[in-house]
Amino acid sequence: MVGMAPTLDQLRRVPKVLLHDHLDGGLRPATIVELAERSGYQGLPTTDPAELGVLISSAAASHGNLEAYLQTFRHTVGVMQTCDALVRVAAECAEDLAADGVVYAEVRFAPELHVTAGLSLDQVVEAVLEGFAAGSAGRGIRVYALLTAMRTAARSLEIAELAVRHRDEGVVGFDIAGAEAGSPPSRHLDAFQYVERENFHITIHAGEGFGLPSIWEAVQWCGAERLGHGVRIIDDITVLPDGTAQLGRLASFVRDRRIPLEMCPTSNVHTGAAPSIKEHPIGLLRQLSFRVTVNTDNRLMSGVSLSSEFAALCETFGYGWSDVQWLTINAMKSAFAPFDERLELINTVIKPGFASAMAPPVTSRHAVGSLARRP
Repeated sequence: MVGMAPTLDQLRRVPKVLLHDHLDGGLRPATIVELAERSGYQGLPTTDPAELGVLISSAAASHGNLEAYLQTFRHTVGVMQTCDALVRVAAECAEDLAADGVVYAEVRFAPELHVTAGLSLDQVVEAVLEGFAAGSAGRGIRVYALLTAMRTAARSLEIAELAVRHRDEGVVGFDIAGAEAGSPPSRHLDAFQYVERENFHITIHAGEGFGLPSIWEAVQWCGAERLGHGVRIIDDITVLPDGTAQLGRLASFVRDRRIPLEMCPTSNVHTGAAPSIKEHPIGLLRQLSFRVTVNTDNRLMSGVSLSSEFAALCETFGYGWSDVQWLTINAMKSAFAPFDERLELINTVIKPGFASAMAPPVTSRHAVGSLARRP
């Protein structure tokens, strides 16, 4: 019912949209073990899948800083160095998202991290796209790719050109990621300018491990259409003693321009970008009508699904169906798919799905009659 908080099972059944999910952050532990055995990767702390999943997620969550969190990816990236491995991981990603009720997803990965065994960048992208197509077939989900360049490396223009080269095959945009401190977006300005000249899409990790300057550069120098995380925009908002909020010029610009924030609450707690879900800026930003979206970031490392993220927000902030629908439509509006496709999914999949979930239960006429006849 509309006034009741959705349960986790109910949230799994409604159509959801995911804009910020890393391919190498969502592997099944059993798959890591099998791929390690096939490839000869020796770095796993255990070959028991259950133990491995716990060890990776606990290691990622225990340090409270982004750099330590990123260290856990050596195991997943280490086994993703062949075409077969990439196809399998991408297919399982699509399958797992579909099983969680996701109907549209943009999954990102850094091709430059998957070439140590001799694959070309194009082979990496082609294998991942093949996996997405195989895993999404017949499952009611559309999965696109975002190509990420590592901000601490010097291959961003090459990756931007790669993204544009595969735009008609399932790549919908370009991103940079990695440790923010000391690696501002403007260092990759030539890549972003190239993407803009090609009429392509840009999302930038900004405002997660570093503050307002990172967000400002991403938006004003590099043309970010969306902000990956964007948590630190809260630093430009002052809550006054009477409870009203005063927005600084950057926060006002982001809200006025409806620049989407790809927020990942649990991951943000694990990386130290937010102290807790309760204290996560998403609560205030939702109240202030920023273009907030809800995402997973790294499902394995943070031990989450998109449904569990929504469940945590419902429990913490008292969100109901209308809030979940608002956040979902925000995400679909902000997707890099063509406008017609976004509109189609909103009107024919998302809104009907939520209308069904929000409808009051129907009592059969027979049941009503039986009750009426009781003395």
